[in-house]
Amino acid sequence: MEQAPLSMEDSAEHVIQYYADMVYRLAFARTGSKYDADDIFQEVFLRYVKKHPAFTGEEHRKAWLLRVTINCSNKFFRTFRRSREQERTKPANNTNEAVSFTEEMEELHAQLCRLPQKYREVIHLFYYEDMPVEEISRILNRKNSTVRTQLTRARAMLRIGLEEKEDE
Repeated sequence: MEQAPLSMEDSAEHVIQYYADMVYRLAFARTGSKYDADDIFQEVFLRYVKKHPAFTGEEHRKAWLLRVTINCSNKFFRTFRRSREQERTKPANNTNEAVSFTEEMEELHAQLCRLPQKYREVIHLFYYEDMPVEEISRILNRKNSTVRTQLTRARAMLRIGLEEKEDE
């Protein structure tokens, strides 16, 4: 990854380049679809460029981008059109859109896509973005205990799903 933006006045191009992977990974984790993640990615950074919000620090900027990504994903799900769904297979069943995975990674990704969205979010933020529970709870507007419970339940669901797959 590139060096972090040095000041709050960094160019939008530099900020986009630095945070692109984080925003895209979260959008993909929430939708399970490369195409939909692309749309959400564009919307997030379009909002960033248009609003050019003031931040108190890099953690504030990161939290803002994550929150906007979640909001854009939620909006996407609310306004999802059936015609788009018919053009391609359901995102949760289509692991071929992702970058080439090993067989193990494909199965883990498939199990992650089967989780309810609230569990996918906390797993993604905790493991892929290395965020502490406190920060996740602040970004998702949930209690710390709720996030910890969701992490525990998500891990259990993943474990059961992967064990069932092994038994087949």
